[in-house]
This record gives sequence, C-alpha cells and structure tokens, in this order.
Amino acid sequence: MAEELEIKLTLKPEDLASALDWLLDQPEATRENKKVLINRYYDTPDAELNGQKAALRVRQSGDRFIQTLKTKGDFVAGAHRRQEWEWPLPSAELDLGLLAETPLAGQISLERLRTVFETNFERQIVMLHDDHSSIEVAIDRGQVLSGARFRPLNEVEFELKAGDSKALIGWAQKLASQVPVFLNLVSKAEQGYYLAGLYAPGPVVRAGEAKAISVTEFLHGLSLCWLTGEPFPLDQVDLTGVAATARRNGVGVQFENIIQSLKDSKVVADMLESVTLGQLQTALVAG
Repeated sequence: MAEELEIKLTLKPEDLASALDWLLDQPEATRENKKVLINRYYDTPDAELNGQKAALRVRQSGDRFIQTLKTKGDFVAGAHRRQEWEWPLPSAELDLGLLAETPLAGQISLERLRTVFETNFERQIVMLHDDHSSIEVAIDRGQVLSGARFRPLNEVEFELKAGDSKALIGWAQKLASQVPVFLNLVSKAEQGYYLAGLYAPGPVVRAGEAKAISVTEFLHGLSLCWLTGEPFPLDQVDLTGVAATARRNGVGVQFENIIQSLKDSKVVADMLESVTLGQLQTALVAG
C-alpha cells in the first residue's frame, strides 16, 4: 500500500498542447514516454464499492496489466491524498484474491463485481526535477465511457514522486498563469460513476449546514457544478472567509470576477476561456 498525492487540472482540448509546450520549455523538464491507457472500473450493480468511497480498476498499457484499488482520501492544499494498492496481472482479468488484504475484504460482495465504465486516453509523461522535489506530470487526452455514453477527458496531473509537497501547487500556479486551467477535485472515477448513472452528487450546501464555507468546500462545490453543469448556489453560501483568503493571497480581483460570472449564471465549464479561474483556485490553496 502506498500514499498518492496529486493535483489535477482540467483544460479545454485545444489548451492541452499549449500546456505541454510550456512544460517542455522549463529547464527542470524531461520528456518521457507516451502511451495509450485503457482503464476498466469495476463495481457491483448497486455500486457497493462506490458506497465505500473506493475505486477498483484494471489498467492496460500495451501488453502490461495492473490492478489498482484507491480510496477516496482527502484534499490537502488542493492536492488529492489517498491510499493506493497496485498489483501486476498476467491479463486483463480481475483477480479478486488480491483484494483479501485490503479494506474491501468482507465489506462488499466481490463476486458481483462487473465493469461499469472505462476511462481511455493517451498519456504523455513529463518529469520535473529540481533540488527539492521530483514530480511526474501526466497530460491526458481521451474519453470517459459507459455503454453508449461518453464525455471528454482533458487533464494535466501533477503527482509528487519525492520531495516537498508544496512544489505541486507551485507548478500548478505557474501553469495556471500561462493557459486556462480548472483545479478539479472530481476524480476520473467520479466522472465515470456519474456518467454511468451510479453517482449523484449531493448539493454544495446540505440542509441544516452552516452557510459559511471553507476554501476546500468552495473548490469542491465548483468541481461538482463543473461535473453536473448546474449553477453554483451563491444565494445559499457565505463566502466571506474565501474572499478574505483571496485578498490575502493577492487574487481579490480574480475572486470578484469569478463571483460576478457565477452571479450571471455562467456555468463553470465556460469559465475556461481565460486564466482567471485557474489563477484564483491555485492561489487560494497556495497560502
């Protein structure tokens, strides 16, 4: 079992190439291999696994197969931190025996697992090395598929391999100043479950909760609205604390611009026309 720490940014398809070009121009960057990844995610018909806040997949890359189990984890400074188990497989066939020593054992009906969706994409790897950290950057272009339904997948992921975790948000901020990005707290698995009709995000603010929300809650709410296409419920939340953090971190103007866009009922996906949203998000979690 290992712990994964990564930051995921969503981009428009046409901006992925610009992001890759900028990354490769950095003196710390080394271009690595490109590969096609086929990822099949498994769950029971009533989504028992998703109910445990876990994701189980088999990934195929050429003639190599890897079975992976990930927990939902939590968010730290905009980065997703979670537990992860990986096992090499001889084929694309799921090996249920490997799950015996994981939190899934005894929690769900393993014999009922089936493929519920796929995330298939081309991945270009860029490594960033400096005196303080080593970061793997994955530039992913492809689709999330469930039956006849699909949605595009265009992401840049920064994953810490060694060193100072603060380097993750530092690099995300640098990229956000160059191309429009969206700091996305919705995982590939959550996108797949939503597409498959097995996941319905709850409201940004639940009944009985205090209206004042934190930076992480604000970012997560934006991510849920990005996923569903629904407007952000400004009338139900108090963003005083978020606004104060934005001003303290030097992005007060960007905050006001994004709030005005939300007041105008602009959907989150349409805010990727400029660098404003990405600059705001990355600065909010950098302090």
